[in-house]
Amino acid sequence: MYQSFQEIIEIEKKTGKSFWEIIRDNDCQEMEITPEEAFLRMRNMYEAMREADTSYDPSLSSASGLVGGDGAKLEEARKKGSLLCGSFLGLVMEKAVKMGESNACMRRIVAAPTAGSCGVLPAVFLSLEEEKGYAVEEMTKALYVSAGIGGIIAQRASVSGAAGGCQAEIGAASAMAAGSVAYLLGGGGEAIAHAAALAMKNLLGLACDPVAGLVEVPCVKRNVIGAVNALTSADMAASGIRSRIPPDEVFDAMRNVGRMLPEDLRETGKGGLAATPTGIAFRENLKSF
Repeated sequence: MYQSFQEIIEIEKKTGKSFWEIIRDNDCQEMEITPEEAFLRMRNMYEAMREADTSYDPSLSSASGLVGGDGAKLEEARKKGSLLCGSFLGLVMEKAVKMGESNACMRRIVAAPTAGSCGVLPAVFLSLEEEKGYAVEEMTKALYVSAGIGGIIAQRASVSGAAGGCQAEIGAASAMAAGSVAYLLGGGGEAIAHAAALAMKNLLGLACDPVAGLVEVPCVKRNVIGAVNALTSADMAASGIRSRIPPDEVFDAMRNVGRMLPEDLRETGKGGLAATPTGIAFRENLKSF
C-alpha cells in the first residue's frame, strides 16, 4: 500500500506507467493474482455499482421512515428540465441520492470507501460514462485510481467517520472521485493528486452527526455535495489549478483535524444535527418501536 501521492508520482516518472497501472500492480502483488484477474475483479466492482443504481426502488423506505423516494423526485425534476444545475449535474445528484437511499433501505451497494459515502463514486462514474461515452474499461481504470487515492487516505488519515468525522467518509469519497475524473480528463499523477487535494480541502472538518445514530440523515444528501464537489475539483485540476498546500500535506491536515474533532461530532449521534430538537425527537420516537 502506498503511503503518499509523491511516491506514486515518482514511480510514474521512473517507469512510464500510469497511476492506475501502479495501483493495479500493487493489487496483484498483495492478492497474488494476475493483472487480468485483478482487472476483472475491479470491473465487476464497477458493474456492481451499476446494478445497484439500476435496481433502485422508489417505493422503498428505510425502517426508520427517514429515507426513501427522494431520488425519484430528483429524477422527475431532471426530466422536466426544472433543475437550475442542468441535466448532467442533475443526473449526478439523482444517482447520489438513489445510492444513499438504497444503502439505508438495506439494498446491495458498494462501500466506496464506506457505506455512508456509497453514492459519491457511482454518481460521478455512471453519469460521466453516460454523458461522455467512456468505455467500461476506461471507467475500470479510473476506479483503480480512486482505490489508490483511498488507500493513501487510509494510510495517512482515516476513512472512518468514528475516527475522523464525515470528512473521512464523504470527504474521502469526494477526493477519490475527483482524482479519478482528473485521470479521465487526461491528467497524470500530479493532476490526480491535486484534484483529490482540492476536493478534500473543501470538506475539511466535516462533522459526522447522524440523526438517531443512523446512516440516513444527513448522510444520504451529503453524497450529493461530495459528488458535485468532486467534479468541480477535477475541473479545476484539469485547468491547471494546483493546491497551494501539497496534496500529501492536505491529507495530513485531514488526519489532524479529525483528531481535534470532539467525540460528539464523530459518528456518536450526540452532536451537530443529531443534537437539534428535531434530531432528538427522531431518536426518542425510534426508541419506542
